[in-house]
Amino acid sequence: MRVTTLSTSRYNSTNAVAYVFVAQKTTKAIFGYGFNGSTYYSITNLVSNTGVVATDTTGVGSARYGVSAAEYGTDKAIFGFGFLSTFSDTGVTNLVSNTGVVATDTTAVGTARRQNAAAGYGTDKAIFSYGGSTGGAVYLTNLVSNTGVVGANTTGVGTSRQQLAAAGYGTDKAIFGFGADFSFNNVSTTNLISNTGIVASNQAALTGTVRRELAAAIYGGDKVIFGYGRDASNRYSMTNLVSNTGVVATDTTGVGTARAGPAAAGYGGDKAIFGYGENGTVMSMTNLVSNTGTVATDTTGVGTTRYYLAAAGYSIS
Repeated sequence: MRVTTLSTSRYNSTNAVAYVFVAQKTTKAIFGYGFNGSTYYSITNLVSNTGVVATDTTGVGSARYGVSAAEYGTDKAIFGFGFLSTFSDTGVTNLVSNTGVVATDTTAVGTARRQNAAAGYGTDKAIFSYGGSTGGAVYLTNLVSNTGVVGANTTGVGTSRQQLAAAGYGTDKAIFGFGADFSFNNVSTTNLISNTGIVASNQAALTGTVRRELAAAIYGGDKVIFGYGRDASNRYSMTNLVSNTGVVATDTTGVGTARAGPAAAGYGGDKAIFGYGENGTVMSMTNLVSNTGTVATDTTGVGTTRYYLAAAGYSIS
């Protein structure tokens, strides 16, 4: 859920008034795909502009987990990549309309991989990056145009890793953060993304807890929250807020059930939601996030319990 300016301004010479188009913000969200330990899903659950999660919608396209998702084009979304029930990685994508309808599979462009991350950037585009493949953890990026076209691989800079999270920040930029290398050594490295899709080199390690299998979303219109995740033996409900200049804050003690493998998205114009995950038990639990970054207590979930899913904002109505 990224703030997106549809135009700059228009001057009315007759009345000597400059009209500035107001910023639009995605107001609804969608959870999709995932895994419950034995079954791969293409199920989706829509989220209303008040944070209410709808019951399951039968999925379209390849069931998979370790998928990522982002908003693009100001009011649509895209799911991409993941791990198939055939135990193979994929780069297949599924576009989501501004009414929450998921399209059939689009043939992949770029390297198939899983457990990567995605975020909106540049007011109306998106980026996929990082992930794990059969050859190890990778740092490849694929830009997504404002019409949902996925670009070819761009060689990355910084630490290759998987099981990280990403979100837009500052109205037109993005941030990738946390994750694990292919040996599951956890990191808290972050990489900022410019409004033209350029990925910056590693930021110094965060003061927060290193972890993987977490989620991130925009909140407050222009900021980000990372939350939940795990290390080698612990699950967390810990969060780290990110300012509208990309500065990551220290740990905030979590609220609600600690878990790994959740998904998160913005909704309601300036708020966020975390949902699903696992902590020994697979969950459909959600936690709403206010427009000041405060995480609410658990809400009993709706729909199929699962983890390793993805979520994104869509729709400006």
